[in-house]
Amino acid sequence: MENRKTLLAAGFLALIAAGIGFAVRGGLLDIWSNKYGFTMTELGQITGGGLLGFGLVILAAGLLVDWIGYKPLMLFALACHVVSAIMLFSATPVFNAAGKDAVYMILFWSAFIFAVGNGVCEAVINPLTATLFPEQKTHYLNILHAGWPAGLVLGGLIVFLKDSIGWEILLATYLIPAAIYGFIALKEVFPKTDAQSGSVSYGGMFARLLVPFFFILLIAHACVGYVELGTDSWINKITGGILKSAALGTALFIYTSLLMTALRFFAGPIVHRISSLGLLLVSAVIGATGLYLISIGNSVPFMFMAATIYGIGKTFLWPTMLGVVGERFPQSATVAMALMGFVGMTSAGLLGGPGIGYKQDYFASQYIQENNPETFARVKAPNENKFLVFPAITGIDGAKAGMIADNGASILSDVEIAGDAIDGEAFAGLREQAKWWNENKEFAAEDAGPVGEATLYGSRMAIRMTAIVPAAMAVLYLILLLGFKAPKSGHHVDALGESAPGAEL
Repeated sequence: MENRKTLLAAGFLALIAAGIGFAVRGGLLDIWSNKYGFTMTELGQITGGGLLGFGLVILAAGLLVDWIGYKPLMLFALACHVVSAIMLFSATPVFNAAGKDAVYMILFWSAFIFAVGNGVCEAVINPLTATLFPEQKTHYLNILHAGWPAGLVLGGLIVFLKDSIGWEILLATYLIPAAIYGFIALKEVFPKTDAQSGSVSYGGMFARLLVPFFFILLIAHACVGYVELGTDSWINKITGGILKSAALGTALFIYTSLLMTALRFFAGPIVHRISSLGLLLVSAVIGATGLYLISIGNSVPFMFMAATIYGIGKTFLWPTMLGVVGERFPQSATVAMALMGFVGMTSAGLLGGPGIGYKQDYFASQYIQENNPETFARVKAPNENKFLVFPAITGIDGAKAGMIADNGASILSDVEIAGDAIDGEAFAGLREQAKWWNENKEFAAEDAGPVGEATLYGSRMAIRMTAIVPAAMAVLYLILLLGFKAPKSGHHVDALGESAPGAEL
């Protein structure tokens, strides 16, 4: 098609919008924790809700692409992005009127609807790119997905403004690239899918996927979602905590995202030399090493090195997995990529974001209870958090930790701004936080050290445990390399024994 580069640009912009929203949300976790009193588990559930919605919708939209077509789904995605942004501006008024639980629901569902838009885009642009560039699927899928880290870079830069501009406005900036991709989608002509053109039946697409190779890929991609997106939900906050500087954490996040953006344009030559599965195996080993090094880092130079290794390791995982699917199962691309996106995003949403948050709460609360039980009794959250089948734990209340860290400066400022109106129902949440501070401010100097140490310990241990996931991925990729003979370059044999051009695994 003559407009294939324009359609590729629309997909690139859609991923930029998704990356901006993801990065800015990750950079706002400390503000939400201090302002609304969330624990790490609750923050992980909010970010995880977004990723979960992403995964569910990729599957649903992927199954509908062949019926509805690319264009209507892209326009529906734009509508979701707009609705999500509108919801953000009600968060603080809702908190003032109804408290923490109510604002949690606003933020969770805003993230979920934002992710619905992202999921629909992902379900469209992956098979669309494979259709537009059948001769170099892995290469162009990596170029397409360079839009994601490019959005992370822009989002990371936007986060630097969080002390001077309202967080709602910063998070809503993703609407700029969203509006542009929506305009392109509205005016351009999209190609038909294989099912729409009649070259393959709907049932035939599923039949081609009922092979061990694809099931192992699904398991591996669940791990990719956990280690890339789940970790990236937290890495900004965690590295900032380790280096005792939120700005340095954001700077590292921007740096690794820039690294990913640049490297993804060179996936084609790398794959030509070592194969797609070889690239995935090497990436998983490097990613595991990088995460472990981050968990033990202390200095800026060491963390810069560790972040570089981690950034290189995660760069090619997601798009190259899609490339492998596109090459192995070309006529099942819409369904296969939808299933891959579903397991990857669902894993990130159900396991990655919440799981890493739970691990931070678990290790931090365990540490502070063992070493400073009196401090824990003062700063613990009012509610327990659970994660899957793991035991319920009581984490450190983010608002209490924030008040201790700044010696009550923020809460006193908010109370002064509220003035006499603080006694009204609109400021119930603020009034409760002010009450806690007045009752416990005499212990602030005593509690600051233990709270900081426990939080740092929890962050380090959470990242260290996460390094196990890419190590397991490396084993799966090795099984695929050794257990399944790769087809010769330029030829492909699909699951039903049919030849097709272009595989290079």
